[in-house]
Amino acid sequence: MLVDPYDSGRTPLALKEGVRPQGPRTALASRGRDPQFTGAIFGNSQIQLISPGQLREKTGIPFVSLIAPGTMPREILATIDWFLRHHRQPPARAIVVGIDSYWCTSNPALPNERPFPFWLLSRSIFDYVGGLMRYDLIEEIPGRFAYLTSRKTERARPDGYWDYEAGNELQGHEQRPELRARLEQPVELGGGNVDGPFPAAAKLEELMKSAPQRTALILVRPPVYVTALSKPGTPDAAADAACRKAFADLAARRPNTALVDWRVDRPALHEPNLFFDHNHYRGPIARLVEADIAAALGKFER
Repeated sequence: MLVDPYDSGRTPLALKEGVRPQGPRTALASRGRDPQFTGAIFGNSQIQLISPGQLREKTGIPFVSLIAPGTMPREILATIDWFLRHHRQPPARAIVVGIDSYWCTSNPALPNERPFPFWLLSRSIFDYVGGLMRYDLIEEIPGRFAYLTSRKTERARPDGYWDYEAGNELQGHEQRPELRARLEQPVELGGGNVDGPFPAAAKLEELMKSAPQRTALILVRPPVYVTALSKPGTPDAAADAACRKAFADLAARRPNTALVDWRVDRPALHEPNLFFDHNHYRGPIARLVEADIAAALGKFER
């Protein structure tokens, strides 16, 4: 607890800021409480390419990326709560949340599919202490000591940006026909919930009550390739429309809140070389989404 393995700020000692390079799940605590950032991006790999640096350049708000691949609403809500609790003074200026089909569930338990360190972000000190009693924490201690005691030890990137395109030399789909064929197969990503309720939307709205109304909330429906867009008149389209309405209604009720919807037919969504798969896009599309986020934030900053 004294060496604070993941820089949660719970130790009474004054330690070196940050953590050594590691997976985003355990780095969330350090990044999420960093006072230099007053804006944050939340979600999974479907919003991973949204650059905090680009958003800062476009809006003047210093952003941190608090994404973790494979996470679902329960984990994301816990991360938002951690960020808001550590940004009360001055308060957070902007929250950007990727709203994918996981947010459309009707299950109020919001189950998650992959391990996540809820104990690390918990409001309970007992949860935190209990979470420290783990074998992987014993393995982490030598690396933590090395980070704290050496000036040469590398620090994990403070803004959390993880560009999955970096160093990726994938050929275009025109050169890899098997990938193109897979991409052209229609899939349904509407979420399957036509009649509601939408507990993830309700819990996000309730959580944002702990933030000042002037804290902007941008709900982003991430881009998907055209074959993943719901076909009109289908149950998938009805489910997608119902989920969209749940978050559009949230945006209408809460001040300084906007829905940025990229899950609609746009020219960029017809270009296969801008996608890795149906719901993972490449840098050029990310830049377009960032421009829309910045435009939405610009309306609130006036």
